[in-house]
Formats: sequence, structure tokens, C-alpha cells
Amino acid sequence: GTLDLLILKTLADEPLHGYAIAQRISQSSRALLQVPQGSLYPALHRLENRGWLAAEWDQTETGREAKFYKLTKKGRKELDNEIADWRRISEGIQLIVEGAK
Repeated sequence: GTLDLLILKTLADEPLHGYAIAQRISQSSRALLQVPQGSLYPALHRLENRGWLAAEWDQTETGREAKFYKLTKKGRKELDNEIADWRRISEGIQLIVEGAK
């Protein structure tokens, strides 16, 4: 759920390799969120298998070969769905936390 949303949103603007995705999530969240490799790479493979991401090998800025992931058209649609779900769930949680009557 939430990790999928974070990955899809992170890749909405440009293709990135796994390490860069983890770094971007950390930077975007002001280091509040850290995604361990043991969670990130299985999630990337799962999203790729679902057709939400496409991947190809290329060189990183340091010259190493890495698999770069990008959102597919299907992935962009899923991102919209994930954002809508997140907003709905967040609203529900906020109502509970604030003690809605």
C-alpha cells in the first residue's frame, strides 16, 4: 500500500534507479521516511510485474550500470487511484484521532 504509493509518486517526474528512489523518498520526507533495500527492491519488482513500472538498464551518474524504473501509463492511472485512496484513508484516520462524533 503505502510503499507502492511512495514509489509511484517518486517516479512520476523522471526515471530513477533503486538507490536514487530511496534517496528521493528520504529527501522528500525530510528524512522522516527511510526505505530499506530489503523492502524497496521486492516492491519495485512487484510493481514492474503488475505493469505499473517499466525498467531498463543504463548508467548512473557515477558510471555504474543500474536498472532504471519509470512509470507506465497503467502506473500513472494507479498513482491517481493510490492518491485518492490515501486521501480518503487519511481523512478517516484524522476523524478518529480528533475524536469525531
